[in-house]
Parts: sequence; structure tokens; C-alpha cells
Amino acid sequence: MTLALPDNVSKIIRILEEAGFEAFAVGGCVRDSLLGRTPHDWDITTSARPQEVKKLFRRTVDTGLQHGTVTVLMRGEALEVTTYRIDGTYSDARHPDSVTFTPELKEDLKRRDFTVNAMAYNGRCGLVDEFGGVKDIKEKRIRAVGEAEERFREDALRILRAFRFASELGFSIENKTRLAAGALAESLRQISAERIRSELFRLLVSPHPELLRDMYEAGITRVFIPEFDRCMEQEQNHPHHCFNVGEHTIRAMCALSPEPEAGEDTFFQDPKEYQYLRLALFFHDFGKPETHFTDEEGTDHFHGHAEAGAKITAGILRRLKSDNETIKTVEDLVRFHDRKLPAEEKTVRRAVNRVGALNFRRLFYIVRADIMAQSEYKREEKLTAERELKAVFEEIMRRGDPVSVSDLAIGGRELMELGVPKGPEVGAVLRKLLEAVLENPECNTEERLKELVMEEKAEK
Repeated sequence: MTLALPDNVSKIIRILEEAGFEAFAVGGCVRDSLLGRTPHDWDITTSARPQEVKKLFRRTVDTGLQHGTVTVLMRGEALEVTTYRIDGTYSDARHPDSVTFTPELKEDLKRRDFTVNAMAYNGRCGLVDEFGGVKDIKEKRIRAVGEAEERFREDALRILRAFRFASELGFSIENKTRLAAGALAESLRQISAERIRSELFRLLVSPHPELLRDMYEAGITRVFIPEFDRCMEQEQNHPHHCFNVGEHTIRAMCALSPEPEAGEDTFFQDPKEYQYLRLALFFHDFGKPETHFTDEEGTDHFHGHAEAGAKITAGILRRLKSDNETIKTVEDLVRFHDRKLPAEEKTVRRAVNRVGALNFRRLFYIVRADIMAQSEYKREEKLTAERELKAVFEEIMRRGDPVSVSDLAIGGRELMELGVPKGPEVGAVLRKLLEAVLENPECNTEERLKELVMEEKAEK
């Protein structure tokens, strides 16, 4: 089996071998190469000690000498070179308390998390697969190296990584590995919010977010996002729904494909945009368990769930140490996801003013995915209404209709020249003018807006 290594990787391996050491590309880059995917990073493992690596290369950075890692800078690229090692105990369920360097590649590979990540390759020896990684790739499964419970006790984050890898690769999780992950789920409480957020977000934007269902069934989500468990346990006895809230959530995320339909724009193929949309779909109904009530006929209702969900969403994202832009964007999308508007220009302009043009555009994708995860009751009517609403929105955007104060043909300076006192009154007048142009965009000329201001003054 021959794998194509990048030139810089091959050169580093060759220099190490010519100096009498072993060296291999290792881990995820080997896995991805075998899968026909383009690796994001290339890692190199070697029998050479860190100081020996430093002597062989002109430009290096001491990335983590205590753990055997040196970063080699070569032709504009930074590549990590790590000495074969055996990890000591993991008292914090995340990092080894100590490491011992070893001359044996197998010892280094056996400390790794999953078999698909425990393979090494170089051009001289070919593929080194001591733990059945190739077979697991062929059978599309994630399996821990050695004893699964031992691997998860060493590093609890591996519990989430197992499901994240499965979601990204379309793999299943081997039964013993799955059982061990569930048994040790409580150890995730020792993991930082930032690490948990990273793994969760990657799973949510993956091709298979339905792995959340498996995590729930294994008792894992209850540890770090119990709000999702409440959704999985909340039924929706209503004509518009045929799944519980959690299952509906999963299906809504799956309904949002990164591949646009014919004729649709592709703006959300930007990874950041796609993450906003998938996050909004994940959180969009988190307010339903809190707002649920059943009427006398046995029908469930969730009035106010969007506003309640927005507050819950913001709280969870803050708990996960998300950045402010993500918190604000996703919170607003959850708040407005249940909007029901007639396809009338005046109404749409006012809604765009309230929501923002970009969020209004994002909501079309969210609402459509939401509809596709509901029952078939009135589905075509809902989709038709969304298409009509989008056509009106697109026409408003094409014409450049004013939808915010910044779009007005005059500003604060012109108002003060007309005698409007500086301060809060300027803002109040601008808002009144905006109301006029939202109603009738043709009013948005400097001459007409000044006339409106003078008419207002005359009435006072």
C-alpha cells in the first residue's frame, strides 16, 4: 500500500532516517489518506528524542518538549514531530501526568485513542497497522485501541471524540467502545467547556448529526447538555408534528444540507454560516419543554417557546464559552425562527428592519428545514408560503428598499440643520421617518423626508 506524502513530510522523515532514526506520518493524516480525504494536518512520530530532532533541523519551535513535541519549520510550513512515548497516569482525565520516551513505535501507537487513528506510514516500511485500523475503516466503525474504559479514563474527551469521528466519517461505534463511553460519561464533567464546545459543534455541523441520538441513548448528553435530554423526552401530540421535540430537532438538522437546491444561492456554504444555521436548528425548540401545556382535547401547545428558547440558547452558549457573535446570532435566529408573515412588502420590510437582512435570509433555510422535519400535515402549503415570502424579500433586496435608519436619505446632521434639537429627539425623528419609508419606500428622498420633518414641526 502506497500513500502520497507531502514533500515537506517526506523530507523530514528522510532526514530523520538518514540520521539513524525511525520516523513515520501518524494518526489522522494516515486515516484520512486511506479514506481518500485530504488531511488537514500532518503529524510525524519518531524514535529521535526532542533534542536530537532540534539538532537535525535549522528552524524549530519548542512546542511541548516535556511531551516530546518539536515543531519543525520548513518552507513556510509548521509540522509537529513527536518522540515515541508511553503516557503515565491521567489524574485530570485529560492530560498525562508524565511521559516516558520509548524506542518502540508500537508502544507509541497503543496509547492512542482509536484504531483508525493508531496507524503509521512511511515510504520505506509502508503502513504499520498494529491494531486493525484498516479493517475498522473497511467496516466503518470507531473502536478504541485496547481496553476502551482505560482509554476513556485516560482522557474523558475521547468519549465525545468517538461520536464526533463517527458523525464526520459516517461510521458506527463498536459496542464495547459505546458501552464504555456511556459508563464513564460522568468524567466529562472534568473537561473544560471550550473542549466540549469544540467537539459538540463539529458533530452538529457534520454529515451525521443524528449521532446525537446515540449519545442520548448512551446517557452522555445528560452530562454536558441536559437540556437536549429534556427535548428527547418531550412529546408533541399535535397535527403538525410526528416526532418528539428531540427527534424533530435531529431531523431538522439533517434536512439542512450543505449542498444547495437548484437555483438557490450558496452563501451558507461558508463554514461559519453553516455553523450558525445548524446551531440554530439544534437549539430552535429548546424552549418547548419549558412552555408545554396540553389542552382539554389532549393536544400539546408550546406558546412562547421561541422566546424561551432564545434565552436558554444564550445561556448554554455562554456556558460553553462561545464567542459573543455566535451567541447573539444564534440567539436571534432561535427567537425569530417561528415567525409567520404574509408575503406583503410592507410587512416584510418591517420584519427585515427588526430581524436584519442577513438573519432574515438565514431564516429561510432554518424554517424550511424545520418544516421538513414536521409531519406532512399542510407541508406543501407551508413550503409554498415560504417560497412566496422569499420572492417578496428578494425583490425588496433587489430594489434596495430602505429597511433601516442607515438607509434613510437624510441623517442626524440634516435634521439638526432643520432645527431638530441635538440628542434623543434626533433619534426619535429618524425612527418616525423610517416608519414612513417602510410603509412607502418612494418617500426616501432628501426632499420628501425634509418635508415630513417640517410638517411634523408645524403640527407641534
